[in-house]
Amino acid sequence: MNPFASVSELRQQLDAKEFSARELTQFYLDRTNQFNPELNCLITIDEDGALQAAQEADRRIQRGEVGPLTGIPLVHKDVFCTKGLRTTCASKMLANFVAPYDATVVRRLRQAGLVLIGKANMDEFAMGSSNETSYFGPVRNPWDLTRSPGGSSGGSACAVAAGCVPLATGTDTGGSIRQPSACCGITGLKPTYGRVSRFGMIAFASSLDQAGPLAQSAEDAGLLLSTMEGQDPQDSTSAEIKATVLQDQDRTLKIGMANRMFSDLDSNLASSLEQAKREFEALGWSIVEVELAHLEAAIAAYYVISGAEASANLARFDGVRYGYRAQSPVDIMDLYRRSRSEGFGKEVKRRILTGTYALSVGYYDAYYKQAQKIRRLVQTDFLEALREVDLIFAPATPSVAFEIGSLNENPVQMYQQDTYTIPVSLAGLPSLTLPCGFVDGLPMGYQLIGRAFDEATVLWAGREYQKRTDWHHQPPPLDEQIENQSLTVG
Repeated sequence: MNPFASVSELRQQLDAKEFSARELTQFYLDRTNQFNPELNCLITIDEDGALQAAQEADRRIQRGEVGPLTGIPLVHKDVFCTKGLRTTCASKMLANFVAPYDATVVRRLRQAGLVLIGKANMDEFAMGSSNETSYFGPVRNPWDLTRSPGGSSGGSACAVAAGCVPLATGTDTGGSIRQPSACCGITGLKPTYGRVSRFGMIAFASSLDQAGPLAQSAEDAGLLLSTMEGQDPQDSTSAEIKATVLQDQDRTLKIGMANRMFSDLDSNLASSLEQAKREFEALGWSIVEVELAHLEAAIAAYYVISGAEASANLARFDGVRYGYRAQSPVDIMDLYRRSRSEGFGKEVKRRILTGTYALSVGYYDAYYKQAQKIRRLVQTDFLEALREVDLIFAPATPSVAFEIGSLNENPVQMYQQDTYTIPVSLAGLPSLTLPCGFVDGLPMGYQLIGRAFDEATVLWAGREYQKRTDWHHQPPPLDEQIENQSLTVG
């Protein structure tokens, strides 16, 4: 079996009885067990549950009850509640929490016959850009084990890039699907805010959080999104939408490009992005300049808004109802203080404190209210630009994957890893990250940003680009790296 086979290839092989869903699941479980000790991409591996789900998928296949994803293995980011399986958010606070219900995304994918192998590592409560804030330790990039895979969905991106699973779910608040997808050389989609239900997805910043797919290709990402998406009565922010159908379109696209997004790029990254532009032109697509005037203010606005919402959302973790509880408290205030200071990591506490400050009396108008005004300006910039063009082309990251530990003492520099992704999140628009080359052996990617709820065009454009390129087919030299690491340690 090919661990990097596309979903359509796996579907054909399952339907042709070349192997069973159980055999396919066992293959990916074996690969996950082989590589996870070095990569640390999964927090929980559910072998028994996966094999049971695979057997049920085989029964469905025998009965002819086959959907496009029946029997296909995946992992969920460990922010989605899974009934009977622990959901940790990569935090000591929830290290032993087992949800009594499935998140809507989990339920829909389970009903579609996908096979859950396990829960992917992540930055704690999805707060981070390197997957180093996890209570369970950092995830390592399969292209270079000394490098970060990006965050916060670093475990999901790493698992797909390493061929441990063909599909994964992630969440994107300020870039947490797109940035790790670029760093790991895979395809990742942040859908329009409201396309995918947030019910059962443990909240970081409720007005920004959105679930999405990670896969080898735009086609596979579209298949997973079409099963995840849809209005949910249990999430009042989910939208009534037309289903995403990835089909051929007979038209020429106009691609917008904001020069201020490219002005400070490393020359090697700029060269790869220039090659991507040439592929657009070869497809007959035109490229025009668009103006996004308020990009520089987006990061500051984002960290005020997301911190404020995190402060409110994480107030529930108080040591009383569920989650980590401090031992032998002297009174209720001691219980609150110690449970939260011991249960949360450094980055989560930093964001709670800054968010609470922004919401406090005397500072609300100066910080939170001003940040929301900037958010509207950023959104207006994108909406006006997208009246003139079909898509906007932008970098996904300011650099390739950086070394683990290199930015830990500089939180501002760490926050700047989301420079190009945060503005899109503030606007609530869909954005697809696609691999477009390598710099010093490390993958890089770019974004295609679309109009609200027009994921079909974004994914089609991504698929057309990937028909002309093979960057998404390049596997990382994982076996060689692990062998070299073993020799070094020995």
